[in-house]
Amino acid sequence: MNQQNSETVDRILAVFESKGDSEYGGEAVTQLEHALQTALLAETAGASSQLISACLLHDFGHLVHDLPDDAPEHGIDDRHETTGKNYLTKHFPPAVTEPIHLHVEAKRYLCTVDESYFGLLSEPSVISLNLQGGKMTKDEIEQFESNEFHTDAVRLRRWDDQAKIPELPTPELEHFKRHLLAAVDTSFE
Repeated sequence: MNQQNSETVDRILAVFESKGDSEYGGEAVTQLEHALQTALLAETAGASSQLISACLLHDFGHLVHDLPDDAPEHGIDDRHETTGKNYLTKHFPPAVTEPIHLHVEAKRYLCTVDESYFGLLSEPSVISLNLQGGKMTKDEIEQFESNEFHTDAVRLRRWDDQAKIPELPTPELEHFKRHLLAAVDTSFE
C-alpha cells in the first residue's frame, strides 16, 4: 500500500464522517448507515473488495453535491450516480466506479425485467425512480446489458434496496477501509 492511496481512502472516509449523518432521501436511515449496510450485505455474500467498495460508495455522490437532502421531493434528480462516479474515477478502477454509475439504471432495469421488483421499492425509491426515467425501453435494456459491469450493478442494486433498516448493527466505517485500500491499490496497475 502506498501513502497516496492511504491518503485518498482517508479523505473518502472523512467525507463519510463529516456528512454521513445526513438524511438518506426520506428513508429511516442516514447516508452512513445505508452505506455500511449495503457494504455489509456485499461482504456477507462474499463479494470482491472492488464490489464491496462500490457498495460502500454507491451513494457517495449524495455527499459531495450541493443540493438539499430532499431534492427528489422537489422534483430534482441529483444525478448522484454520475457525481459519485466522476469524483471517484480518478482513484478507483471501473470495477468500482461502473457499478456505482449503473446502480440507478439497475433499478430501472429491474423494474422492467422483474415483475416482482417494483413492489420491493420503498416510497422514496419510487419517487426517485420516476425522476430517473421510470422503466427502461427495449433499447435501454440492450445498452444496459452490454456493459460488462451490469451484473455487479444489479447485485449492488438489490443490496441497496435491502439496506434501509433503522439501527441495524453493522461494523464501523473503519472495518471497510481494507476493502477500499485493496480496490484503490489495484486501480491503475
